Amino acid sequence: MKKVIVCFLFHLCVVFSLSSQCTIWKRHTIDATFSGADGVRIADVNNDGLSDITTGWEEGGYTKVYIHPGFNLVRQKWPSVIVGKTPNVEDAVFVDLDNDGAMDVVSSTEGNNKKIYINWAPSNPNEYLKAEKWKSQVLTISRLNKQWMYCVPMQVDGKNGIDLVVASKNKNAKIGWFQSPKNARELSKWKWFSISSATWVMSMFTSDMDNDGDLDIVVSDRKSGTTQGVRWLENPGKLRKQKKEWKNHFIGCQGLEVMFMDLKDLDGDGLEDVIVTEATTRKIWFLKRLDKSGLRWKSFPIAIPEFASKPKSVVVGDIDDDGKPDLVHSFEKAKGEKEGIYWLSYKNIPIDSDWQWHTISGPLGIKYDKIELVDLDGDGDLDVLTCEENYGIDSKGLGVIWYKNPIK
Repeated sequence: MKKVIVCFLFHLCVVFSLSSQCTIWKRHTIDATFSGADGVRIADVNNDGLSDITTGWEEGGYTKVYIHPGFNLVRQKWPSVIVGKTPNVEDAVFVDLDNDGAMDVVSSTEGNNKKIYINWAPSNPNEYLKAEKWKSQVLTISRLNKQWMYCVPMQVDGKNGIDLVVASKNKNAKIGWFQSPKNARELSKWKWFSISSATWVMSMFTSDMDNDGDLDIVVSDRKSGTTQGVRWLENPGKLRKQKKEWKNHFIGCQGLEVMFMDLKDLDGDGLEDVIVTEATTRKIWFLKRLDKSGLRWKSFPIAIPEFASKPKSVVVGDIDDDGKPDLVHSFEKAKGEKEGIYWLSYKNIPIDSDWQWHTISGPLGIKYDKIELVDLDGDGDLDVLTCEENYGIDSKGLGVIWYKNPIK
């Protein structure tokens, strides 16, 4: 079997011009305790300058936090804590909701659960890794019969604490925001405002898209419907209008099954572009921003090779430290000899360029998810942090993992 895999990888290098970068990156496991690790979000929760992680284990039914152990121990399993029992958890994100200096975790759940949980962190930093010191509560108003998929903390109304912008999928799918009361811990006083219909939101970013001084919302909306594609919702600025429907602006990929996206300046012109992968035509789309208005865009396709499986996530970062942005792409349904993660480089310019595909994960793993690029081992280059959530009778997936960048 090993000989077959080696020959297969060599074949890919030769036939598909993957250059000399055919080395499988070394994988390190942060945690593989439960089943169905579903997404990674990062923040520095203890102010040590290192990236910590939160992950929801969808099939396991828990949300966990992982504390970066320092560069010397980063290749071992990380110190961790279960912050809440959160059945059908789809997403987890750090945010200090009650402004006590400790990073809480918000868990969004789908399936039959359909609730948002606030996992309150202990205010004493020395107790952060003690599970019994965490308190998990349901956000009362979140019981709206919606499958909650994604949450982004954002100060929407300019008063009280941080608010929560959230999105859901399938029946009754909406994008909206939960307004924080003066005391965030009074969960019955939070309010919900719907601002857009949706189908199945995969990604969500906050950015000032029209340069008017407030934050707008950028989403990739996956399933067939009038909102399908990549689009942004214009913040109306005044609270009275923020409680109603926000104006929708399409960026691109209407009618396509868009998956995860990234919001970065890919071509170095000073404007934030959108890079998104989609499963309908199996392409990565470079949605180039043409001006500061946020209303003019041009789409450029990047082909996904036949040897890859179903697209899942794409992010932008300088992987080989040559001063040019590269792409890292993850896949699901990567069964057999198919690989779950690649990185892409280009020679001349990102527009109409011949992108080269390089291996990262090798064929081990099936369902990879959202990617973060971060220097986890302190050697000055970007490593790949992700999770592999394959689950079943004989497998619970690789869990929360990272791949060490070998290029530098």
